[in-house]
Amino acid sequence: MERVKRNARIYVLVLLAVALFFVARELLGASERLLTVAFLDVGQGDAIFIEAPNGNQLLIDGGAGRSVLRELGGLFSFGDRSIDAVLATHPDKDHIGGLPDVLRRFEVGYFIEPGVPADTGAYKALLEAVSENKITRVLARRGMEVDLGDGVVLQVLYPDHDFGRTKDTNSASIVAKLTYGATEFMLTGDAPLAVEARLVSLDGAGLAADVLKAGHHGSRTSSGAAFVGAVGPAVAVISAGKDNSYGHPHQEVLSLLGRLRIPVVGTYEKGTIVFESDGSSVRMR
Repeated sequence: MERVKRNARIYVLVLLAVALFFVARELLGASERLLTVAFLDVGQGDAIFIEAPNGNQLLIDGGAGRSVLRELGGLFSFGDRSIDAVLATHPDKDHIGGLPDVLRRFEVGYFIEPGVPADTGAYKALLEAVSENKITRVLARRGMEVDLGDGVVLQVLYPDHDFGRTKDTNSASIVAKLTYGATEFMLTGDAPLAVEARLVSLDGAGLAADVLKAGHHGSRTSSGAAFVGAVGPAVAVISAGKDNSYGHPHQEVLSLLGRLRIPVVGTYEKGTIVFESDGSSVRMR
């Protein structure tokens, strides 16, 4: 009988220890309240996955092909099959080619775009996927905010006007600033030097951010000295394919960032790059 009582006490203590473990884990998770910003390794292209502390998610661009699904699979929790919003910065294939697969695989609430059409198979496939899945389309314009909750806000800085049809789709690229508490990310798509100059004239010091996603995969057509100086990031991220045929990132951009003493991390070297913010500081995971 005494042995039965002793075993029962051990069993109760084990249950109590397990319960305390789960309570502690929940309290720790609640105290962290982290924003996650992942620059996905999609080869020569862009894809950025954002998850607010409350679990709301935003995907910006999707690379050229299906590799975005592989990268998202490594970030999503089991059974998660929804993304609150998908944003296409502009209709170039290396930014939207993978989005039709995303829209068909995941339940998506909103599709955000600059409203610039393209006569390409990639853009037509994207619009078909948006229509088939009855996703609400939203036109991005300066001043618009995407509120992900818990204080995480994506503010659209550009475009600030309608473009209609244009051969230079990069000039219509969405530029946006992601803010969580005192931390900020500048996300530039493929915006060229002229757009950067306009933003410097409009926003000046308001462009400051902890992390800069260098425009156009580190091409010399973006990342002007005035713009990079205004942003003044602690780190610059370059999303590009390893040994790509465009020579991205260009030496001019790397030299500028070096002169300004801004460290550079690239998907072409490190693969997917993940940052976390607690609202006070940003760290690379």
